[in-house]
Amino acid sequence: MSALTNIIGKEIRELLTPATFLPIIVMAIIFGSMGNTIGGIDEELEEAPIIALINNDNGEFSDIAESVFENNSEIIYNSTNIENKDIAIEKLKENDGVALIVIKEDFSEQISKGNISQMDVYWIMNGAGILDSISSSVVQNLIDYVNTNISKKLISSNESVNATNILNPTVKNETTYFKGKELIGLSPSEISSVLSSQSTFIPVIIMIIIIMAGQMVISSMALEKENKTLETLLTLPVRRTSIVAGKIIASAIIGLILALIYMIGLGYYMQSFQFGSEQVLSTFDLTLGGTDLLLIGASIFVTLIAALAFCMLLGTMAKNFKSAQTLTFPVVMLALIPMFITMFKDFDTLPFALKAVLFGIPFSHPMMAPRALIFDDYLMVISGIIYVAIFAVILIVIIVWVFKTDRLLTGSSNINKEKIMKKFFYKRPPRI
Repeated sequence: MSALTNIIGKEIRELLTPATFLPIIVMAIIFGSMGNTIGGIDEELEEAPIIALINNDNGEFSDIAESVFENNSEIIYNSTNIENKDIAIEKLKENDGVALIVIKEDFSEQISKGNISQMDVYWIMNGAGILDSISSSVVQNLIDYVNTNISKKLISSNESVNATNILNPTVKNETTYFKGKELIGLSPSEISSVLSSQSTFIPVIIMIIIIMAGQMVISSMALEKENKTLETLLTLPVRRTSIVAGKIIASAIIGLILALIYMIGLGYYMQSFQFGSEQVLSTFDLTLGGTDLLLIGASIFVTLIAALAFCMLLGTMAKNFKSAQTLTFPVVMLALIPMFITMFKDFDTLPFALKAVLFGIPFSHPMMAPRALIFDDYLMVISGIIYVAIFAVILIVIIVWVFKTDRLLTGSSNINKEKIMKKFFYKRPPRI
């Protein structure tokens, strides 16, 4: 019994380490933060959206609509002149407004005649993330509520009106202003759904590339240490820069091949959710050209090199294969964090501090590049490529320095090469 207790105590002591609990604690913090963010959606839904209103009609049905907007939103600009549309849009942009609603002069007259009336809605869209479309959905609910109140009025009036028109007395003519583009006929929800392929598919692929290639590099370094082959390699007449370059290039090739396999499979899976998206993208010029694809490829390439260099630096700290498994955690976190952020929020709508964090994580740039290039934000992408390239070069220089000083084997800058050569290449004389 005592032997069993000793074995259990020994195993617990070996497993009860910071490396074991730190990943779980950090993951719990991340999921808790995400839960608080998603939980804050309810509060945002309860906030009154900021809108502008131009009412050119004096009829009872336009009064119903205006009453709904006045009671459930914050109207920062109210006018009766359609010529003030540009002024209203500028006011909205200055105050983080959501939409300008224009009620035409024959709004009530058309409904009274049994016809479907029209409202013009000009959306101000700041971001294409999942959480960025909350305010526009609130305004959409208000417009639906206007329809419901008008329907109640028509039903109670006992007038002979077409049943279809009673249920849907108004329609919207929508225009969305998003990142310098005027997208006529599209709402923010439609744009978000169209761009969802870039906000989910590409970040997932980048995450897979980084994690898989990184695990290979760290595990390879740990196994070489554990099998003592790294000591032998360092004693050979090979430049340390060649060793570092060879490891990084080989891992990059394997990582790209594995990523290509995943991209093909995941691409077929995602196509089932994108019916009609390609037509919308091409119609409204939301597509990527040849130069855009080259920039995305360059961003992915330098990011992969930076990721592999970072993983190789982590691999030099691994004592054996078991300890290498915990060293992959920083890589996983640095890939997961930007993936979740880019899915839920647009870079332009993030607070400044979070923008700095996201830009500072090198793995985030290829995730943000496609959406930025769709809206011609070349400065963001090119600056990201330059930053990640500098980051990769600095890491490679550090790794070469570590290899030259042999700190990864001895913990100091000096190593007795003659002793290692004797250990591996010279046989001891037999005992007599």
